[in-house]
Amino acid sequence: MAATYDRELKRILKDNNCELVRTTGKHPVWFSPISKINFAVPNGIASNHTANVVLKNAGIAKAF
Repeated sequence: MAATYDRELKRILKDNNCELVRTTGKHPVWFSPISKINFAVPNGIASNHTANVVLKNAGIAKAF
């Protein structure tokens, strides 16, 4: 099975005070106090590009 970025991405989001808003639907939705928006976080992220796009949506610098 391919490695995913889920665990590390969620740790970074939590370290930056992002909060899980809901888990219903296709993807969990998080809120970022930095960007002041809700954004989706896909499950099973296998691409560093996708992980960095999630961080960009949250207003956090690239980490992968």
